[in-house]
Amino acid sequence: MTIADAIAKAAVRLAAHRIENARLDAEVLLRQILGKDRAWLLAHYPDPLDERSLREYDRLLDRRSVREPLQYILGSQEFWGLSFIVTPDVLIPRPETELIVETALRFLAGASTPVIADLCTGSGCIAVALATELPSARIFATDQSTAALAVAHRNASGNKGGERIRFFEGDLFEPLKGLDSRGKFDVITANPPYIPAGELASLQPEVRDFEPEEALIAGPEGTEISRRILAEAPEYLKPGGTLIMEMGIGQARMLAAMANATGKYESVELLKDLAGIERVIRATKK
Repeated sequence: MTIADAIAKAAVRLAAHRIENARLDAEVLLRQILGKDRAWLLAHYPDPLDERSLREYDRLLDRRSVREPLQYILGSQEFWGLSFIVTPDVLIPRPETELIVETALRFLAGASTPVIADLCTGSGCIAVALATELPSARIFATDQSTAALAVAHRNASGNKGGERIRFFEGDLFEPLKGLDSRGKFDVITANPPYIPAGELASLQPEVRDFEPEEALIAGPEGTEISRRILAEAPEYLKPGGTLIMEMGIGQARMLAAMANATGKYESVELLKDLAGIERVIRATKK
């Protein structure tokens, strides 16, 4: 069987399982096996594919056919132009989360030695991206999952600036309480769980069946953890420091109202992602 035939057959197989972009996924999986880029693949379409590669290809197609995310099969995902290790212990970094990084960098423009906390760090993508862009920053990242922190450590060690990130296991701000950290942070970033429990069944199989539920589901309303972060963040921010947090669809107005009701923030801003969805809330401490 030629490379072209193998890809065509694989694309039909994936499409039958309702995989979006079946042809692209088929190509990416074969490139993973062969260790080649797309240009090489296109140039070698007429070449025969050896039996060993065909067997490995079939194994990866089996995984994708049951809707396992492509990123878990490949073991990596790009975020902020960097390659991150991803496993089923962490959420797959999404493009919309880059809005947190953009917002933090804009706020910290000109800051000499910013101090940053990244809550629910997961793969560490936000913390690592900020570390690469801010060579003088001190970054503290927390997560309550031991397995997620192990992945985050690996991502930090594999990227420039990762040695300046300190990781702590625990719930939100809890691990920071013993560090004399109250009132010390210029920026707090967070991408917390924000999906209501009742919506789990309606999620795409790639998300529902494979990504860690504890990193997705916040509780019955979906805002339980976000509300805690909004309430506690002012204790840890410097005056004029800011919280930058991702949120779910339809949660923006509720969270903005809560932030204002605390009386501890001087301004609250809702930021839209590239799809026009209010995706990030930025609340600046008085």
